[in-house]
Amino acid sequence: MALVPFPGQAPKPEPPSDRGPERAAPHDLDPDPDFRTAGNRILRRERVPDPDSDDQDEGEAKMSFLEHLDELRKRIIYAAISIGVGFLIAFAFVQRLFDFVMRPLQAGLPAGGTLIYTEPTEAFILYIQIAAIAGLVIALPLVMTQVWLFIAPGLYSQEKKLAIPFIVMSSAFFIAGAAFSHYVVFPLTWKFFMSFTSDYLTFMPRIEPAFALYIKLILAFGIVFQMPTIVLFLARMGVVTARFMWRHTKYAVLIIVIVSAIVTPDGGGVSLVAMSVPLFFLYVVSIGLAWLFGKKKKKNEDIPYEL
Repeated sequence: MALVPFPGQAPKPEPPSDRGPERAAPHDLDPDPDFRTAGNRILRRERVPDPDSDDQDEGEAKMSFLEHLDELRKRIIYAAISIGVGFLIAFAFVQRLFDFVMRPLQAGLPAGGTLIYTEPTEAFILYIQIAAIAGLVIALPLVMTQVWLFIAPGLYSQEKKLAIPFIVMSSAFFIAGAAFSHYVVFPLTWKFFMSFTSDYLTFMPRIEPAFALYIKLILAFGIVFQMPTIVLFLARMGVVTARFMWRHTKYAVLIIVIVSAIVTPDGGGVSLVAMSVPLFFLYVVSIGLAWLFGKKKKKNEDIPYEL
């Protein structure tokens, strides 16, 4: 026999859920969800729909792991071709480049002193290495373009407008760091190591370790001078703020000293000081860039989350 409900009987109330009306969603409690998700978007290379853009392709919302590898392989190939072309251009002027590199090395030696090499291929490999480093500098804008094209699919349309500033700033700051190392840091470091010469010790450097020291400083300063570029990029995404960086300056100073001790050859001598001082100056410049060009919050939005 079928059971028929009485007329006007109220429906049975649903059991209360774990998330009641008084409990807001975690996304609602987060005053700045972009602060937490911007980095994950780049790592996943996820195309997040942009409300300000009408040309969204829902079929390319995400990239698979194999598509990541294929994209990475393509960008590496293009960057390698660019460096190869730069190497050929630099090798045509390798003698001038050799004289440019050897000038600070020779200037720090005692009167009549010269660099020596003990292996037959040592001098030839030196020319190849100089041309390769110069080729990297020549091709740097194209290499940074490939880096940008690799991370661009995970950005909003307004963030993609930073392409030209990213390429120009990264190339310019790398060259600035390399020039600072060539003209300032390496001569100071070279003289520091030569200062241990005495009546019992004679400094007779081989070209291979001397040039390795030179290249290590050039690359180290070129990389650490990218701080303003990285901070500007993260600030425009809302990942870091000028207030956050200012409040954590003391930790930044500690990190700067540790990084300088790791990447410099003496680990505690003149090159550590020569790297720490400009890095702190670049950190202050980065705070200013984050304050001027950082992501602005709308008036109706809450204050961003600060750690």
